[in-house]
Amino acid sequence: MMEFAHRMREDLILRGMSERTQESYIRAVRQLEQFTNKNANKVTEEELRNYFIDLLEVKKFSVTTFKIAFYGIRFYYTATLHRKWPLFDQVKPKDEKKLPVVLSTEEVRRVLAAVKLFRFYAFLSTVYSCGLRLQEGLNLQVGDISKDRMVIHIRNGKGARDRYVPLPHATLSILRKYWATHKNKTLLFPALGRTGKGDPTTAEPMARTSVQRTMKLALADAGIVKKAHIHTLRHSYATHLLEEGVSLKLIQQYLGHALIQTTLIYVHLTKKCHDQAYAKIDQLMCNL
Repeated sequence: MMEFAHRMREDLILRGMSERTQESYIRAVRQLEQFTNKNANKVTEEELRNYFIDLLEVKKFSVTTFKIAFYGIRFYYTATLHRKWPLFDQVKPKDEKKLPVVLSTEEVRRVLAAVKLFRFYAFLSTVYSCGLRLQEGLNLQVGDISKDRMVIHIRNGKGARDRYVPLPHATLSILRKYWATHKNKTLLFPALGRTGKGDPTTAEPMARTSVQRTMKLALADAGIVKKAHIHTLRHSYATHLLEEGVSLKLIQQYLGHALIQTTLIYVHLTKKCHDQAYAKIDQLMCNL
């Protein structure tokens, strides 16, 4: 099995899919092979239909997880094998309208204070204070930092878009202090070397699983029971900026959202905006 992977990856690259998307889509087909116990190119349309039902009815996949599996498998059969099965038009993954979890500024402070190792403190502080996605943080390079303009150049973000985000002075100080522990000429957050501090020559960033595990432990140690994760820091960043009066248009630019509608979700998460709206409504009612 796994005969599909090389050609499928080439097709994904040709369509400009990110490395993260490539891995997710290939993993989706690999899991299909494990379920059917046969090579993916031998799976029938009926077997695939049964697999989708199993994901939804037996394994109880969330909408988001099912979408990744469906889109990855659909890509393989339609783009790589050129099979035009009616099943792909019949399956309609529904949209999920859940609001993301957000931490208060005090909760963010507690989480960061609970991080025991400085390398992870530096990473999570940067992710929060600059509103980064996990992979964007891991990919940060020394040359992306502009201390003269106090911005970070985020390269090849979601949708292959570049952007600049403001760099707080406190974050710059943390990054300088952390960089001095490893002095990697390229990466800000290199993989650990034999020193345990960071390899000065490696071209690999620190492991995703390590920072994800650190975030989970910090949440527990901080006594926070919300279903939060590293991406929650990005949601919190946007919400806190909106609460402080930063315009939605600027927040959209900082987050790298293609559409303002994506950024509008933070209006629903902003307590201060709602409090101000309630006060205005109360005032209007009193004047009637």
